[in-house]
Amino acid sequence: MNLTPFFERTSKLNEAQEWRNWSGYLAATKYELTHDNEYFAIRTKAALLDITPLYKYRIQGIDAESFLDRLVTRNIRICKIGQVMYTPWCDQQGKQIDDGTVHRLAKEDFRLTSAEPNLEWLLLNAEGMDVDITDKSKEIAALALQGPNSRAILNALASDRLDSLKYFWLMETRLDGIPVTISRTGYTGDLGYEIWIQPEDALDVWDLLIEQGEAFGITPAGLHALDMARIEAGLILLDVDYVSSRQAVVNLRKSSPFELGLEWAVKLKKNDFIGKQALEIEHSQINEWEFVGIEIEWNELEEHYRSLDLPPGLPRLAWRTSTPIYKRNNQVGYATSGTWSPILKRYIALAHIKSEYAKLGTQLKFELNVEHYRKLTSAVVVKTPFFDPERKRSCPK
Repeated sequence: MNLTPFFERTSKLNEAQEWRNWSGYLAATKYELTHDNEYFAIRTKAALLDITPLYKYRIQGIDAESFLDRLVTRNIRICKIGQVMYTPWCDQQGKQIDDGTVHRLAKEDFRLTSAEPNLEWLLLNAEGMDVDITDKSKEIAALALQGPNSRAILNALASDRLDSLKYFWLMETRLDGIPVTISRTGYTGDLGYEIWIQPEDALDVWDLLIEQGEAFGITPAGLHALDMARIEAGLILLDVDYVSSRQAVVNLRKSSPFELGLEWAVKLKKNDFIGKQALEIEHSQINEWEFVGIEIEWNELEEHYRSLDLPPGLPRLAWRTSTPIYKRNNQVGYATSGTWSPILKRYIALAHIKSEYAKLGTQLKFELNVEHYRKLTSAVVVKTPFFDPERKRSCPK
């Protein structure tokens, strides 16, 4: 198992000594004995997360733009230097392989991040093109600083103020003299930044942020808190909310971007890209499935427990188990992940629902186990993201 450049710090802070395998690295699930404080740091203060396990690829050369534009569903030709684009990419059948971000570092220089290893796919599709693709995953350390105080902490350290850095843009700067790249991105649906660092500078940057952030409530956070935040933000997770088409053993497990709520990220008007023909056909038809948010309604949920003289049972952790959803006792979909949202005071989940039952406001039934017995309790299709604060996108005036 690999250790990130921050392990010397994170291992000593981890009171629970609870870890998870993330892309071959040890990743903390929580630092304190419960994750509650870490979650609230994301939403009310500032949370520091080690995101080094992300796969990171450098794509350079005369054909770099053309290559990426053909690879992904977004229009990379309009991506400006210093801009970041979130994008899915698909196979020839229009089924999603992975999703990540494209950072345009220079005219012919890009960084692609992903959840799974994609080097083989990148090299296969670059054949015959003047492009150099290198795996930089172990050569770049990365931190996410997320929460309403994140900008103030970075402004106190950076040689350039971040007030004008827009959502999904990046900048080169220095933190107390250490060169870093900072992108206004993240996986929490809140104001936040990701910091890209040379591994030899990793511990110094961690220490600077912890020291400067103390007055702002900075808190190291693990994957449990992150999972809750990303569900509130309506953000999909590979191998949880969908299966890569390269890993699916049957076609039923594959999903297109349209079926994952990512129609906005598929630019059918641009030149040819992998999967375009299949996606054009699908776009002209009615999708069988939609990916939606649901809210499990409180009164009926509570009554299931009260009838047994029990307090309502709510998950303390975000869950990642397929849970059936019904309409008139017929299964019409399944939830893939869900959580009790402490800040919204709502029980929410992300779900694949057959299109005819996926309209906002549709009443459904969510499967629930109460004292070993299966119950059906009321749920409703709602708009995502569940949590979408203005500060996520806005800049100070």
